[in-house]
Amino acid sequence: MLRGFVHPTCWTLLCLLLIPGMVSSCPDFCRCYGTLVQCLEPNTIFSISIFGEVENITELVIENQKDLMSLTRDDMRNFRELKNLTISSTGLELISEDAFEMNPRMTHINISSNALTSLSWRTFLHLPLQELILTGNPFHCTCDVRWIQLMRENDWADLGNQSLSCWADSVEIMLEDLYISQCDLPQVSIVRQNLTVLEGANLTIMCNVAGQPTPTVRWVVPETESYTEIEQTNTSEVEIALHLFNISPGFNKRNITCRSENIVGPREEHVQINVLFPATVVSLEEAIPQHHYCFPYTVDGNPKPEMRWQFNGRNLEMNSYIFTKTVEESENATSIHGCLYLNKPTHVNNGNYTILVWNMLGSASETVYSKFMDNPFSFNPEEPIPVSLSPEGGGNSTFVNTVETVEEHTFGVSVAVGLAVFACLFILVMLILLNKCGRHSKFGINRAAVLAQEDDLAMSLHFMNFGSSPLTSAEGKLDGTKPNFIENPQYFCDACVQHIKRRDILPKWELGEGAFGKVYLAECYNLTPDNEKALVAVKALKEATENARQDFQREAELLTVLQHEHIVKFYGVCTDGEPLIMVFEYMKHGDLNRFLRSHGPDAKILDNGNGQTYGQLNLTQMLQIATQIASGMVYLASLHFVHRDLATRNCLVGTNLVVKIGDFGMSRDIYSTDYYRVGGRTMLPIRWMPPESILYRKFTTESDIWSFGVVLWEIFTYGKQPWYQLSNTEAIECITQGRELERPRTCPNEIYSIMQGCWQREPQQRLNIKEIHKKLQALVKAPPVYLDILE
Repeated sequence: MLRGFVHPTCWTLLCLLLIPGMVSSCPDFCRCYGTLVQCLEPNTIFSISIFGEVENITELVIENQKDLMSLTRDDMRNFRELKNLTISSTGLELISEDAFEMNPRMTHINISSNALTSLSWRTFLHLPLQELILTGNPFHCTCDVRWIQLMRENDWADLGNQSLSCWADSVEIMLEDLYISQCDLPQVSIVRQNLTVLEGANLTIMCNVAGQPTPTVRWVVPETESYTEIEQTNTSEVEIALHLFNISPGFNKRNITCRSENIVGPREEHVQINVLFPATVVSLEEAIPQHHYCFPYTVDGNPKPEMRWQFNGRNLEMNSYIFTKTVEESENATSIHGCLYLNKPTHVNNGNYTILVWNMLGSASETVYSKFMDNPFSFNPEEPIPVSLSPEGGGNSTFVNTVETVEEHTFGVSVAVGLAVFACLFILVMLILLNKCGRHSKFGINRAAVLAQEDDLAMSLHFMNFGSSPLTSAEGKLDGTKPNFIENPQYFCDACVQHIKRRDILPKWELGEGAFGKVYLAECYNLTPDNEKALVAVKALKEATENARQDFQREAELLTVLQHEHIVKFYGVCTDGEPLIMVFEYMKHGDLNRFLRSHGPDAKILDNGNGQTYGQLNLTQMLQIATQIASGMVYLASLHFVHRDLATRNCLVGTNLVVKIGDFGMSRDIYSTDYYRVGGRTMLPIRWMPPESILYRKFTTESDIWSFGVVLWEIFTYGKQPWYQLSNTEAIECITQGRELERPRTCPNEIYSIMQGCWQREPQQRLNIKEIHKKLQALVKAPPVYLDILE
């Protein structure tokens, strides 16, 4: 049984006993529990210095020690972790002013019921005290206890809740009733004057101090490069002068303090000097990669300097992709620390960055060079980009022509001629074999399986762009956007394509025209067993060359495979006679881009006020449109098809807001401004393309994800053209630099975060199309609350 242990409960004791002992040595007459030491045995301690070998104590309790008379700094120096101290019912008469100088963590001190007659405020000034218990001490009613009176009034360290008294001529007087004459805090005043000076000037500051008991006074000056001299004159009032010579900017925002103390307590007053000096660049470092690339800089000056940046000698305009941000303005100095941020810089951002600062007293500048990445190639979007049609390992790759010597050129020509002769002989043999073994196609051509090696089995959906101009083989080589096409037997079978008789197709009127030919609205009879006739969209091929027929056949076989509720339905072909015809389901409201514009805020302007006005689409309807397109893209991705030209112009709208992926090949004519011509033939939808597709002609399911993000942006802007404020060349620069389209005004943050997930620069970091579809489905069920407020 622990005799005399009265403070902790039994549970506390048990827990403390289980804690591994942190006290290295415990006196025999004390009890040690982890970091708690209790010394309750009467009259066994005469000095706390006996704990010299005890470490890591956080709580010390000493009671009933009549021989413990004093407490000094040396006694307490080994208790650096001490937080709670109790010295009660002892003979303690003296606590030195520096007793707790080595114990900065103490928050609770109980020195009640001792023999203290006086106590200094300096003993406790530096401690973060929450509680100081002083009851039961025979304080003398002198000026020494005046500070306790003042602290009680401020309820410092819970003194206001204690019943404290002092003794005068054997009479106990409560502190709240005690009056002590000529005993109060000192009065301090600094003589007011103009404290704005130029760097390098001299200045004298005067401070007057008065009070009883007579106070001491001193200047507290920040450490700077300036030379200081202090002169003190004692009169009825203490007057002290501070002489400053060659004042430096280090005085700015830093207190110069006149501090006075007496037995009652301290009092002080401070001023700040306003030192004017020219603007300067303290430091400018090369860019370091953070969330964005950061050029760290530090500038200084008073008045506060203005600042401007230049890139390669030209002014650098700030925007959401290139911007400055102050990291911190020093609280005790005028220096400003910050960063020039670049969001996803590329090789076009390589160069010299100059910071210019100035104020009314002067200016300065500093330049640093940074290189973010090598130039992948000399890119000129006005010229055709050479493409390797059969790169090793599959996929597309762009290369840069190098300078050839005459010998290299001659050798290259020889090799090319040899290969051409070999290829001709090989093709001749293959044609003979095919002529003997091949079967006649229903499309009127000899069917040749063209196999290409592609590691990822990602197929170009060139033919999904219904009616993208059928190219000759020569044209196909020039088209940098068309990779080698895989014709997989499990996907294609011309026997599976439905053939419709020409007499069953009755054209009504023309819907549009593209490079491939024309599209008509028609009635089709005997299309399905359920319907005698149905409205359909008919695509008629303009030319019927052998290459055009081959492309026509492959497109029909591909479209037959693609059967999904959000892919435009392909019914079949008509090949008996001219022209060759493809038959699709008719989508009443046409392409999605026009539909969005006609149901947006600018519908009347776009229609010149002559057409029918429609209601504006709401958030739920836009989410439904996006979800349907995502559903179609999930299906295409499951078949490893790459669309490569996903945009609202290539989606069609039917009744009841049904949206499907597919177009009739008119987009490159009607929406010619959406495409960028490279080399005279190739048309690239660069505003919908990710950086890897623009720079390297690499098209994958991940590049379709990027395009889908742009489609979302189109939907929530009611059909605006991406980067509409920029030219094609400027749009290419923005995309390759990693800039993003701004959040549409009507777009909730939840949708914009999906867009940003689609626009990650690294393809593998982009959202998965299945994940996008699930998120959109959830938003359709519970649309986000969004207030359309013009910012």
